[in-house]
Amino acid sequence: MTVLGARDLNRATLARQYLLDRTTTPVKEAVAHLCGLQAQEPQEPFTGLWSRLYAFTPDRLDRALTDRQVVRTHLMRRTVHLVTDDDALAWRARHDTMLRQRVLATYRRELADVDLDALAAAGRAVMADRRPRTMAELVDAVQGGRPGPPRRALGELLVAGLVPMAQLPPRGLWQTKGGVRNLPLATWLGRDVAPLPDEGDEGHGGDQGHEDPVGQQLVRRYLAAYGPAATADIRAWSGVAGLPAAVRALRDELVTFRDERGRVLLDLPDAPRPSPDTPAPVRFLPAFDNAILGYQDRGRIIDDAHLGLSVAGLRAVLVDGRVAATWTTDGRRLLVAPLRSLSAPEQEAVREEGHDLAVFLDRGIDRVDITAVRTAIG
Repeated sequence: MTVLGARDLNRATLARQYLLDRTTTPVKEAVAHLCGLQAQEPQEPFTGLWSRLYAFTPDRLDRALTDRQVVRTHLMRRTVHLVTDDDALAWRARHDTMLRQRVLATYRRELADVDLDALAAAGRAVMADRRPRTMAELVDAVQGGRPGPPRRALGELLVAGLVPMAQLPPRGLWQTKGGVRNLPLATWLGRDVAPLPDEGDEGHGGDQGHEDPVGQQLVRRYLAAYGPAATADIRAWSGVAGLPAAVRALRDELVTFRDERGRVLLDLPDAPRPSPDTPAPVRFLPAFDNAILGYQDRGRIIDDAHLGLSVAGLRAVLVDGRVAATWTTDGRRLLVAPLRSLSAPEQEAVREEGHDLAVFLDRGIDRVDITAVRTAIG
């Protein structure tokens, strides 16, 4: 079996993430290909798309949001993602069990005595008037002044785990501050969430992968955007259980490799796997970018010593395809903090891309400063 090294995997990821070459793909199609963008920080997807799409401008994402072509909703890993309308409706039911379980695990004692079915029914009844509500307003309406579980726990269970919700604009629009107002996905998009064909168990298909068409779609789509990858990577990206059965059902149409750790990697046969010698341009990534977070083993793109930054909300700079610095803004400066020594040509490339990013951000930034090498983040 062919062994793929870290640079092989790196270049495959960069190619599929549109980070080797920017693409002219429209916003909705790009978001679909990427299987969504993590978006709990509302402004971050703009930088994520700028680094991937040729001549991207913020109004393109604004239009996609207000035209309801893309939507902000809780999905993979119980985090807010920006996904297409079609994927939100097709994938939500497959994530339901995971979403509930993760909320209940966070608030185990607070929600121990809650009747989930009754609470879900109450939440749907309140939202049937089609009026957007904040989480606090929804909790008020459901509780009706009666004592109950802590409001935060009850609210997160409702909006993330029980009633599929969209976070409405202006939340997520360019340079716009807005609190979260929720509306059921089906109401906002005018179509129902697609039911699962088998409601029998947590895996929705159990060992019968052919009965898990949504799981099979998730595997195919993930590999198209992130492969080659192991089943543990797919699970880490989605948070969803039961996918090994879907993988087994697809094995005849997939190709396999091994990584340097000996893990079996799966891939689509015709997906791009560029030469490891392919040049990789400097790219500025937003906080919580799935190009980093979308794997259980992130060694293809970030050193072990710096894994902490990927979950700490620090923005990353890719140099030669790997995380080599973090970046932030400070007044009129864009600050780049290297994680290793950068050569003179690398510094020049970072400054050039940084200046282009500063123009895009449109905040009056007129300097790109590269600071001293920062210590490891573990």
